[in-house]
Amino acid sequence: MAPPACVLSDLLQRDWLRTAHTPLTGLDTAFANFLHSQQASADPRHLWLAALTSHQWSRGHACLDLASLHSQAALLLGWSGEQTAGLPQDLCAAAASLPWAEVHPPNSSHAHTPDLFDSLSGTQPLVLHITPQHPQGKLYLRRAWTAEQTIRQQLSARLAQPSDVPADLAQRLDTLFPALADPTQTDMQRRACEVAAAHRVTLITGGPGTGKTTTVVRLLSTLVGAALGEKPLRIHLAAPTGKAAARLTESIAQALDNMPQELRGRISPQAHTLHRLLHLTGSPGQSQAAHQLATDVVVVDEASMVDLEMMARLLQAVPSHARLVLLGDKDQLASVEAGAVMSQLCTGSLMRECTVTLTHSHRFDARSGIGQWAQAVNRGDAHSQAELKALWQAAPDACDSLGDAPDVTRLQLTHAADPRLGAVVRQGWREWLALLAAHRDGQPCSDAQALALLHSLTRFCVLCAVREGPLGVTQLNAHLERALGLGQGAQPWYIGRPVMVTRNDYTLGLMNGDIGVCLPDPNGVVRVAFVASANDARQTGAVRWVAPSRLDAVDTVLAMTVHKSQGSEFEHVLLVLPALDAPVLSRELVYTGLTRARHRLTVWAPNTQVLWQACARRVLRSGGLGD
Repeated sequence: MAPPACVLSDLLQRDWLRTAHTPLTGLDTAFANFLHSQQASADPRHLWLAALTSHQWSRGHACLDLASLHSQAALLLGWSGEQTAGLPQDLCAAAASLPWAEVHPPNSSHAHTPDLFDSLSGTQPLVLHITPQHPQGKLYLRRAWTAEQTIRQQLSARLAQPSDVPADLAQRLDTLFPALADPTQTDMQRRACEVAAAHRVTLITGGPGTGKTTTVVRLLSTLVGAALGEKPLRIHLAAPTGKAAARLTESIAQALDNMPQELRGRISPQAHTLHRLLHLTGSPGQSQAAHQLATDVVVVDEASMVDLEMMARLLQAVPSHARLVLLGDKDQLASVEAGAVMSQLCTGSLMRECTVTLTHSHRFDARSGIGQWAQAVNRGDAHSQAELKALWQAAPDACDSLGDAPDVTRLQLTHAADPRLGAVVRQGWREWLALLAAHRDGQPCSDAQALALLHSLTRFCVLCAVREGPLGVTQLNAHLERALGLGQGAQPWYIGRPVMVTRNDYTLGLMNGDIGVCLPDPNGVVRVAFVASANDARQTGAVRWVAPSRLDAVDTVLAMTVHKSQGSEFEHVLLVLPALDAPVLSRELVYTGLTRARHRLTVWAPNTQVLWQACARRVLRSGGLGD
């Protein structure tokens, strides 16, 4: 019997689905309809599965976890109870008969085309991955499954290879790591160096100030020292964004100042973005294979921001003989694109022997309010909820503490038009505003003055949890402009306008995340000043002046989202939560936002219940790397 002409758009017109307001996108339904047009199915659940797999990929999941879908659909899909009530029954059972999916591994009882599984290049657009631990399976888009399997295969191959450990490793580490006062304690930084020296790939995770960069510099010094007299080691440093790469460059350069001169000359602190390192341009249809690097050691900072496909490309690009060291904080927000590679690898079994967690913070001591907030948010249990409420009550009002204040304050305002917000942000940007005042009338700005303005701007930052809404980035930027007396005319490119680049521009040498300020250049012409090189933030007096007309991918950045702040640090952060709950609010988001602050944190939560709910909610991203 021929299958009925049933497409998902028809299914969505059924009363029980239309009233549920099912949040599938046009892309999700188009994908399912396309598969049906190529090979029709008589089972409408098949279209649902295809659309849901596409839906999960767009939400950052590597796959559709069928077991979790059966037990916790609302949490997995991010839908309301009313919406999940409209899902067809027995979707897990229907997955076994999907006409557009190959089953892996081929010896599965559901496999029907075993000849297609000899490589990662199959013919079906979906892959149903079944394991003894997950007999109901995980349904992947082929691109996601290919990336995940590439990561797994590359890591397994590296773990199976012995590494050339320096014969005098212990003696070298003795000179770099003084003995601890308590002999029963383990120096985890030293342990991280030992593990990295013995393995082709290493994960080093830890919160802000736990010494990840210092550890890597000592590791590089050990490896370079062992190679003295031989061919110099080829070392590459990278990070996901231009801002993160610049900060890594600065951190490495500062740490190298404490190393012997003979070693400093053989370690360049210059870091690149991953796109530039791998020679990726982001052009449509680019193959999965990445540029093969000529290197001996690759260090990638902010690895929690690296998505599934980028990690696969990185592993393909780093030769098997080289060491790969991934640094990051597994508790931070995952990548914007699909995948939660860092957190899954840190908690899974594959990388257990070569993962080191640094726990001692050199930045936040036991008395640090920011440190106490970070620990309480991360734990997420009933005790930590009580602790967070106590910390909130103990924090003084920011409006009463504009001068000298403890490291954590709270802002108790109901709306952004409150004049007290202006007082808080003017205090935060007081140095920047004072420097800017000399050029508001068009007085030319030298490179040194522009650099000082750029550095003073980024000492304070307003971080928002959401982009839209009364306390989202878009509206809050407008309120902040008025509060600071900026942009009062109709001219969009006003003197003092701070902007963030939102897309890599290799022609201009600007990377996603770079921040600039609109100023009169040395000739009095209105230009946007950026630090000259995203790869060397330590250059003094080096400024790139860009005509505003050439900047077609920038946003005003008095306020930015927490997501955009990843890879950055600020002296003082004002963290803003909305008055209404939203799916994006999570423990990871709050933790990431508050740990961007080095010395001072102000929390603005007009509805504290939203803060407690956010800290109790974890980001759930489906994938197989943690199995």
